[in-house]
Amino acid sequence: MALAYGGAVVALGILPALFLDPVGQGCGRCPGNLLGVFDSPHAAQTLNRVAVQLGLAWALLLIALLGWRLFRSTAATRRLIAPVVVPAIVYLSLVAWSFQHALGRGFLSNDALDHRLWAGQAVALVAVALGVAWEWVRGRRLRSTLARLVVELAASPPPGGLGAALSETLGDPSLTLLYPLPDGRRVDAYGRPAEPAQEQAVTPLVRGGRRVALLVHRPGLLDDPGLAGEIAAAARLALDNERLQAQVRAQFEDLRASRVRIVERGDTERRRLERDLHDGAQQRLVSLALSLRLACLEPSAERDMVVLQEAEAEVRRAVAELRELAHGLYPAALSEEGLGAALQAMAEATSTPLTLTRLPEGRFDPKVEAAAYFLVAETLKRSRPRRAAVDVASVDGRLIVEVEIDQRLSEDLTDLEDRVGALDGRLLVRATSGAETRIRAELPCG
Repeated sequence: MALAYGGAVVALGILPALFLDPVGQGCGRCPGNLLGVFDSPHAAQTLNRVAVQLGLAWALLLIALLGWRLFRSTAATRRLIAPVVVPAIVYLSLVAWSFQHALGRGFLSNDALDHRLWAGQAVALVAVALGVAWEWVRGRRLRSTLARLVVELAASPPPGGLGAALSETLGDPSLTLLYPLPDGRRVDAYGRPAEPAQEQAVTPLVRGGRRVALLVHRPGLLDDPGLAGEIAAAARLALDNERLQAQVRAQFEDLRASRVRIVERGDTERRRLERDLHDGAQQRLVSLALSLRLACLEPSAERDMVVLQEAEAEVRRAVAELRELAHGLYPAALSEEGLGAALQAMAEATSTPLTLTRLPEGRFDPKVEAAAYFLVAETLKRSRPRRAAVDVASVDGRLIVEVEIDQRLSEDLTDLEDRVGALDGRLLVRATSGAETRIRAELPCG
């Protein structure tokens, strides 16, 4: 555009005028040239010829650029810009034709062909103006359509009704609405996890700097940058209503899945306890009973002493296994002395070097203490790290538990997440640099 203005104003206008004196060339009716420096018809003719060649160059260059822009645009963008770009290409083509027609004589003239080209250029410029006006008309129509959408959505449509209304309004049957959850997941209007297809485009609907929804649609549908904002404003109430319902449904689905996992986990734990009792303490007690029966059937002082020693050893092992089993069910230190003492006992008993950075003072709700304790215990049990660090502190009415281990978790912590979630807490697992893992739990204790 700078080249075009420079060629038209400077090369065709100002520069030749500096070297042309119409009166000196015999034009008695022409006014005097106030810009003229000196009269040099040859210099003026040369500058005109160069200006005509330059004009042809910038006209063809603009035609190529506009054509490339039109070709590279998406279908939706092409529909938006075509009413202006196509008449502009026609206008520039007629301008290039004028310059090409003037190449032979070296200056622009006003013969019959030039008159027809000027008329065509005028029509093309009118078409450009109409294309600009059409964009304004289209915007008015779109706002009218969105206004009707507001009326339709005022009746609080059922789940999925907002997406269906937008799909019909924008003419895209594949259009759907997804809602982001605080944990990063995306759900549909029914609260079910959903992700856009690979060939679909995603446009965020933002209000007040916060992303309230994601519009999934065919590529190019919302290339108009203001359209997404107008949709978010027009469907504000319905969008908020459906978003909140989707979040509630997602929480309900999470709760239902959590209850199923809790039942399954309870059944698994019961089977494990039955197996541990059957294979451990029960077998030792059965062996003790058989040894005592043999001692009764074949009395012998020396044999009785050996049998009693073996029986004592079996009893000690059975008691140790039962103590370990009972400690795994619920440690006595946790119920009697609190979370801090229980974690100190764990650090002394575990084979993993465990660093206790901070420990809480005082007692908390037993359910909160149990959730914090078993989070640490199960993390160490499942990962078996070479080293671990635990930090527990009470901050603003919440118990913050952070566990850092020197390797990645080989098992998920879904059951622990359910336990923390049942107390209205949050559990976050994050892999840090290297092979370390950091687990953070926030439990309400106010």
